[in-house]
Amino acid sequence: MKTSEQLLELVNDRLREVGSSRRPVSLYDPIGYVLSIGGKRLRPVLMLLAYNMYKETVEDIVGQAVGIEVYHNYTLLHDDLMDNAPMRRGHETVHLRWNANQAILSGDSMLVLAYQYMSHCSSEKLQQVIDLFTTTALEIGEGQQYDMDFEHRNDVSEDEYIEMIRLKTSVLLACALKIGALLAGASASDCENIYRFGELVGLAFQLQDDYLDVYGDPKVFGKAIGGDILCNKKTYMLINALAKADSEQRRQLEYWIAQTPQEGTAEGQEKIKAITNLYNQIGIDKMAQAKIAAFFEQSRKYLDAIGVSDERKQYLKAYVEQMMKREY
Repeated sequence: MKTSEQLLELVNDRLREVGSSRRPVSLYDPIGYVLSIGGKRLRPVLMLLAYNMYKETVEDIVGQAVGIEVYHNYTLLHDDLMDNAPMRRGHETVHLRWNANQAILSGDSMLVLAYQYMSHCSSEKLQQVIDLFTTTALEIGEGQQYDMDFEHRNDVSEDEYIEMIRLKTSVLLACALKIGALLAGASASDCENIYRFGELVGLAFQLQDDYLDVYGDPKVFGKAIGGDILCNKKTYMLINALAKADSEQRRQLEYWIAQTPQEGTAEGQEKIKAITNLYNQIGIDKMAQAKIAAFFEQSRKYLDAIGVSDERKQYLKAYVEQMMKREY
């Protein structure tokens, strides 16, 4: 069996080749740029770890692992354009480095490349893999639309938010794991259990993002904290603060939500500090930590139910536990 570090190296080596032999260069340069600026590569490594629980020949599905990472980065490229975000992983975003039209076209090409990589599997598994991948892609678009719709609402419930992040984030982690298991010939019950495992880990992972955006260490997190607060993003934190606040706390929250200072300004820092203090008063930090722990604990029963030895699960288990201990 291979360690996650060895699997990551396999993925990164293949990612350097994506689109390198195709022309015109002007179409593929932004794709190479996006794939070269880093990223945790969680999804391809999870796919390979799932496969490796059953088979040693992980090299056989590196193409599918690359496909899911290309797809993930395609969604980020288009997200950045929709949000007019200036930076991604400390680098200028594609629509600013090139232009919006280039971001759309290169992003569309990444989607096609992702399907091309994903389809290069055995004919007996092809239909299942493509059906799952397509369903997942549709669900991610649905999640993104819910996220956009929530921007215009102040009555978003916790259940609505959890469903949105399940669609926008969790299903791709679950898809990666299930495709790895499918391609390895796992049983239907194992494939279902590993999917549910990934779904719950994905929920915990996204809630952890919400938490770290408020309570993370900027030096470790890699960016200034409080970005979600400044743009009034409907996160687990804000939704529950509005739901749990008393009348005076809600009045203060609504006051600060109405303020729109720029990032990096004294006014922006004041808003971040004020809302963080309200979160602390209401107990949102502890609520978030408890919810993250609950989802992660739930996920373990599905991993335990997978019909391979604990020894075969050790690298996947260790990798996911490390994901949940992150500070960035």
